[in-house]
Amino acid sequence: MSTICCKQLYKTFKQGDEIITGIDNVNITIEEGEFVCLSGPSGSGKTTLLNAIGGLDTPDSGEIQMDGLRVDQLDKGSLADMRLHHIGFVFQAYNLISVLSAQENVEFVMQVQGVAASERAQKARDILKEVGLEGMENRRPAHLSGGQQQRVAVARAIVSQPKLVLADEPTANLDSVTSAQLMNLFSELNHHHNITFIIATHDKRVMSYAKRLIKMRDGKIISDEMQVPESIVTRRLG
Repeated sequence: MSTICCKQLYKTFKQGDEIITGIDNVNITIEEGEFVCLSGPSGSGKTTLLNAIGGLDTPDSGEIQMDGLRVDQLDKGSLADMRLHHIGFVFQAYNLISVLSAQENVEFVMQVQGVAASERAQKARDILKEVGLEGMENRRPAHLSGGQQQRVAVARAIVSQPKLVLADEPTANLDSVTSAQLMNLFSELNHHHNITFIIATHDKRVMSYAKRLIKMRDGKIISDEMQVPESIVTRRLG
């Protein structure tokens, strides 16, 4: 069964007296374990599509299925539950809680999920080690670099081993070296944990990591191609 199936998705936004089309008759199927980049310039519809798949935006018409469940028909409570237990989000702005330490930020989602304190603390420490932040568990966001904050955000997104990770321009605020490290991490997590990744980006360097590249323009999918990503070992950004 496919992880995601979108059929005839259409979404508009009102901007003053003007109607802006976000996504226009989008049809797409993404299988479990895929590593996909949605590419295109600003306003192409990639973020709107990402938000629709994640249940952050409701399409005006069309269907979104996740493992056969109609995401577009879920009520707010069911959507929140789906996002909490099955989807990890990585945002450009990190969205870390400033008064919490790195470990506490990672634990936060598990706390909401009802995971016992000792278990979530161990899982948080383990995942922070996996993303290269061992020894920084007690640092608050203000005492972490941009790249380190993004790694905390990634750790928070994947600590519960979601089926799907949605990332919106995750390297936009990072230098080329840190971007490469983050994308290598995504690739390794995809390979070792079979997590489905969908990444919205306009950065060609990030696109080189994708196994599948979907290009968008004016809310439409204009191409959808499989590609062989460069080796994790030899690839360099910048």
